[in-house]
Parts: sequence; structure tokens; C-alpha cells
Amino acid sequence: MWLALALVAALFQVLRNTAMKRLGHALDEYINVWGRFTFLLPFAFVACVVSGWPELKPGFFAWCLAFGVCQTLSTLALSKALKLSAISLVTALWKVSLLILLGMGVMFGERPSALGVSGVLLSATGVYLLNVRSARISLWAPLRVLVTDRGQRYTLLAALLYAPSVITIKQAILTSNTAVGTFGPYFAASLIVTPLALTTSARHFRAIPRHWKEFVALGLFAALTTLSQGKAYTLTLTSYVEAVKQVEILYAMAIGVLAFGESQRVRESALGALVMLLGTVLLALAT
Repeated sequence: MWLALALVAALFQVLRNTAMKRLGHALDEYINVWGRFTFLLPFAFVACVVSGWPELKPGFFAWCLAFGVCQTLSTLALSKALKLSAISLVTALWKVSLLILLGMGVMFGERPSALGVSGVLLSATGVYLLNVRSARISLWAPLRVLVTDRGQRYTLLAALLYAPSVITIKQAILTSNTAVGTFGPYFAASLIVTPLALTTSARHFRAIPRHWKEFVALGLFAALTTLSQGKAYTLTLTSYVEAVKQVEILYAMAIGVLAFGESQRVRESALGALVMLLGTVLLALAT
């Protein structure tokens, strides 16, 4: 069950990222992040009404606040990295967040099996290989530029903050339910990012009515991603779910082949894709 939910979450994440990319070109990264957090809320609220409001356990509000801080800072750091560095370098290095999450999960009581650890490591390796090969750069390029490229340092910061955001939203879900554990943390994140967006991107708020369809699509797909992965978090380890979600890259590649005829790029990335799929198989066997 968790595997199916993670695969569904990966598909919705591709659609969410597509909507974010369109808005990013039209507006800027700050209102883009604000839109992702804020337009998710109505859909998450509907899910809360449908599922019912559970009794909130101690720590719920603290976990929501912690998620809001970590998710906001991680997303903004990643946006900054993408502006300063090549996307191939950023995407490859950012996947170190999987390994950080694996370690943090142990601190919060998650106990991966040897097979599960192997699956996570293979998935991370596959994503890394896929990105460096498709960009035609060396295996060490994303690591080498850490000492020379400010964008890559923002990437590493984003990875360090992303792992605790996954842990904190899982804790928020465990102290409520999946719907409320989605609504509460993102409500906190929206409250945190709104003053920043108003300060840096006030002029872009006037453009929201013109781009309302993109914002609604962004909110819908962000909500579906978080709800499906949130339910998966309650069924298995967070690192397992996040590792399987890396198949979003394969979804994107499939869209490239079917819609844009990018078969050559897929052949160049075949090794990374194969390693990633092997990691997913090991994770399925681990549970």
C-alpha cells in the first residue's frame, strides 16, 4: 500500500513542479513558494472536513511550527541555488537529503533493515548518476564545485533542511491524522512565508488573478502530493517513501519521450534509471 501511495505522490509531484515552473517564469520564486504553501490549504481543508477532525495529541502545534520553519527555509534555499547554479548540479547534490533523512529517521525511532538501507542508497545513487550523465558532467562535478560555487552551498543547506521538514510533518500527522497533519504544517509555513513574499514580491500579487488557473493547479497537485505521501509515511519509514518518490524523474523522462521525442536523452540516462529502479525493488522487498 505504501509503495503505491509513494508512486502516486511522485506523479503528483511532477505535475506540481510543472505548475511551479510555469509560475516561476512568469513571476518570481518568492510568490511561487507562497502560492505552493497557500493554495494547498483549501484542498487540505476539504480533506480535513471529509476525514473528520481528530483529537490533537501533545506536540502537534510545535511540530507544525517546526515544519513551517524548515520547509520555508529549505524551499527558499533551493530556489536560490537554482538561480545561482546549473539545475543538473543542484538536482544531483540535493539528493543527499535522502541520506540525511535516513540518519535522522533513526534518531526518531525508524529502524531500516539492511535491505532497506541498500534500497535507499541505490535510489540516491541512481538519481545522482542520472543527473550527471544527462548533463554530461563528471561524477565529481557537483561535489567539486561545493568549494567554488555559492549556489551549491545553498543546495547543501536546502538538503540539510529538507530532511527535518519530512520528519516534522510525519510527527504532525502522527499526532493528528493525514489531512490535519497536512493542513496544520502548511498553514504555519504559509504564515511564515507570507510577510517575506509581501516584502519582496508585492508587485506580483496583482498578477494572481491573471494566473489563477496555475495557482489553483499548483495548490491541488501540492495537496495531493502531500496527502498521498503523508499517508505513506504512517505505513513505513520516511526514507523509504522519499527514495521511491525519486521515480518522479522517470515520469518526467517518460513525458519527454512521449511529448517531445527526447529518446536520446533517455538512452544517456539509462544506467541511472536502472540503478534507481533496482533501489525501488529492494525497498519493496524490504517491507
